[in-house]
Amino acid sequence: MKSFNGKVAAITGAASGMGRTLALQLAKEGCHVSISDVDTKGLAETVKLVKATAPNVKVTSQQLDVSNREAMYAWADQTTKDHGKVNLIFNNAGVAYATPVEHIDYDKFEWIMGINFWGVVYGTKAFLPHLKASGEGHIINTSSLFGLCAQPTQSTYNATKFAVRGFTESLRQELDMMNCGVSATSVHPGGIKTAIARKSVASPEIEEFTGADSEQGKEFFEKFFITSAEKAADIILKAVKGNKRRVLVGPDAVAMDAMVRTLPETYQAIIVGQMKKMRDKQIARKKRKAAEKQTQSA
Repeated sequence: MKSFNGKVAAITGAASGMGRTLALQLAKEGCHVSISDVDTKGLAETVKLVKATAPNVKVTSQQLDVSNREAMYAWADQTTKDHGKVNLIFNNAGVAYATPVEHIDYDKFEWIMGINFWGVVYGTKAFLPHLKASGEGHIINTSSLFGLCAQPTQSTYNATKFAVRGFTESLRQELDMMNCGVSATSVHPGGIKTAIARKSVASPEIEEFTGADSEQGKEFFEKFFITSAEKAADIILKAVKGNKRRVLVGPDAVAMDAMVRTLPETYQAIIVGQMKKMRDKQIARKKRKAAEKQTQSA
């Protein structure tokens, strides 16, 4: 797919972040868009921005929980009805949940798996027949840097993103064998400047491993969000045009991927060492603040 002009793209998680930016950049290239999200307010804003950016492009929207299989299939059918065809599905919606394995809440594990993994599966299967019917289609599934390497307190997130990677790589091989005009790409973003950290869920026990409470942890992670959503969308769309099997988004993703492939076992020890240093700094900082507060009160 060398051009998006005249094509139709469906995008989940389009109320903000990469999903919104993908919609805007596709619209600029003449691609009609069908967007969805659970956030109706953000979704309406994206529709407004798309219309302002590309008045001649058709945009439709749908409030959607991607973990709802029936709703995903209904949206795929409705998108085809509204636009006449579908060429691309960006399974982009995602959430984060941080906790040590010992303290995993099963309900929250099922919640994150439902969105991050099953949402991708449902989106792929619901749209695949429509993509094949279009004669020229592409499935873009968002994994993560954490679909390439593991991180303490991120076991549930890692599980979903490693699963997306495996699912998509197998899918791509099957599509290659079928030669049906449809392809697939696994996307691995590093730290992208979106609201995912702010919207993430963390257990109280997270402080035991990081030395910081959940809010401090979110602020810490955001420091590593170095790639803009616009840059990320540009990289992803170029990868689709180049029919790449996978795409690393951001210098951090490129660097970590290289380290994991070069040091498949040692990288874990390196991460643990860094995490321990950061935890010790947090604990020392808290002790200093407590001592200063005690001195002032005295």
